[in-house]
Amino acid sequence: NTIKNYYKWSCTKMEDCLIENQTTFYSKAEHYWKEVPPTVDGILGGYGSISSIDINGSKKFLQKFLGEGQGKTGTGCALDCGAGIGRITKRLLMPLFRTVDLVDVTQEFLDKARTYLGEEAKRVENYFCCGLQDFQPQPERYDVIWIQWVIGHLTDDHLVEFLRRCRSGLRPDGLIVVKDNVAYEGVIPDDVDSSMCRDLNVLHRLVARAGLNIICEEQQQNFPEEIYQVHTLALR
Repeated sequence: NTIKNYYKWSCTKMEDCLIENQTTFYSKAEHYWKEVPPTVDGILGGYGSISSIDINGSKKFLQKFLGEGQGKTGTGCALDCGAGIGRITKRLLMPLFRTVDLVDVTQEFLDKARTYLGEEAKRVENYFCCGLQDFQPQPERYDVIWIQWVIGHLTDDHLVEFLRRCRSGLRPDGLIVVKDNVAYEGVIPDDVDSSMCRDLNVLHRLVARAGLNIICEEQQQNFPEEIYQVHTLALR
């Protein structure tokens, strides 16, 4: 569920698109990512050149919430979900947080992260190899849980359940950030990597089902015109 070009058709609910069973949906995605080279360009589906634009937009968004005092989000520990080789950990989270945990379904990516992060890798406390549908964040561990370009790999119900678990993984005034492709209408399947792209209405409904509130939402600017719009949502 990386940067994507548009597809031509959609459906209204993710499950309507899921012709095969859930096990196949997840196993196909795992197989896809095992074949992807462990590089920034590989992780970003050939759009490695926009990584800096992405990171700068994310940093500007996130820094609005960080600090000390009433209602501010702390900078102790962050979780990078669907972390890949640690692109976001290295460029966004490491400069802002004391420690970071990474979770990804592909072990090869996490192995690569240990070298890609260089000297800063010592500030990674945990590398979790796990699909997010099965991942259980430690209660009250994280100031920020960052979830980027990965929610399309979860069914609606699993996404709701995962967001609920994330909520319990937050420290006081902690924040969940979802940054992902957004469809214009409905839910658009991608058979290549076995994922979905949801429109904002669908995403908002799932966030509400998880018992979370959207405290800020922005569209990422300056991305190529041929790819999906990308929106960033801060939840708590």
